[in-house]
Amino acid sequence: MKTSKTERTTWRNRAAGLACILALASCAPQAARAASDANGGLPGDWLSRYASPWSVGLGGATVATGHEPQGALWNPAGLSWLRRNTVQATTTRLFDDTSVSGLAFAVPGDRLPTFGLNILYLKSGEFERTNELNESLGTFDEGDMVVAAGASHRIADRLSVGANVKLVRQTVEEFSGGGIGFDLGVMAEPLAGVRLGASALNLGGPTITLREKDESYAQELRGGVAVSLLQGAGLVSAEAVHREGPGAEYRIGGQFSVGALDLRLGWHIENIAAGFSYTFDNGLSLDYGMNDHELGMVHRFGVNYAFGGFFADTEAKPAVFSPMGRQPVTRFVITAHTRDDVDSWTLTITDRSGEVVRSYAGQGQPPAHIVWDGKGRTGLPLPDGRYTYVLRVTETDGRVTDGRARTVEIATGGPQGSIGVQ
Repeated sequence: MKTSKTERTTWRNRAAGLACILALASCAPQAARAASDANGGLPGDWLSRYASPWSVGLGGATVATGHEPQGALWNPAGLSWLRRNTVQATTTRLFDDTSVSGLAFAVPGDRLPTFGLNILYLKSGEFERTNELNESLGTFDEGDMVVAAGASHRIADRLSVGANVKLVRQTVEEFSGGGIGFDLGVMAEPLAGVRLGASALNLGGPTITLREKDESYAQELRGGVAVSLLQGAGLVSAEAVHREGPGAEYRIGGQFSVGALDLRLGWHIENIAAGFSYTFDNGLSLDYGMNDHELGMVHRFGVNYAFGGFFADTEAKPAVFSPMGRQPVTRFVITAHTRDDVDSWTLTITDRSGEVVRSYAGQGQPPAHIVWDGKGRTGLPLPDGRYTYVLRVTETDGRVTDGRARTVEIATGGPQGSIGVQ
């Protein structure tokens, strides 16, 4: 199909406008406005400003977290800090029928590297195509796909490096092009609970050719710190990003966990963001994130499933027992699959007020099971009720893995009933 010079000019302007819209919808209003003014819509700008349902709640400050498979898009070294095999699916609804869908998978390694795969697809709505007289020439849309295969390996107890090979494909109307680029990252934990992360993205490309014009993704540098607080119940993360063209951006966010519920609040330049996650006992978790925008709220949803890998867990069998009945004890069945050797372990039992009523501890690998007779630390029987137990395993490299908090019940009252009186 042949087009006139004026039509080509209008087409380029529309495409540049679409890039600006995608950047605007993915980040803070002030930042997007400045970026679009400065660069007219950089190639791959949408990918740089993309945030997952989990990470957007931290304002996008995730270069030092190593929390999810999709995080490898911003720092591939974070893959080594994942503990379990994880499948992640996400969707983000922007404006003008534009959406971003993602699928990610990661497999933690021990002696072998940890491998991850990320697929992102951006699909725009239809945009009107006009000539210089503003006459309609139909519509066009844009599609962008990114496939990033990553690997990460620990070169020391608390230091990992990683790399991505990134394939990009862009389609605008009947024109399409593709390119390849590379990402490098490093992550370290110099102190317990303090992680540092840095990455260099879009090295050597990708460079895409559309209508005989080469356009390369801007090289990007990221650096940040993440600090775990309140014995793992809190997280504060901060990050600085520098790209060719837009310059520097700063992001900060925090997370607070209450049982299976994680609450997040973030700040990305002048844009507030928030989100939450809920984790079920079977390894399934749900993520939600939102960020404010001058055209409305942008909502993001995610589903994750974690299985196998490295974990520590325990289960009381039976979950209800009676020290005075047929089942006078319960057995805590312990499973601990760790990346490094186990240095120590603790099993803590607390009552409803959170007070520790009984604890077990030891060095090295924990036993296969522990028998509990329902007595407290003083050796006296505990009252009927529900008690919470948690297993904690500390590896030789200092990493701490907590099992799921479960409950066990002491019930000595026996069956309840009523006798009718005539």
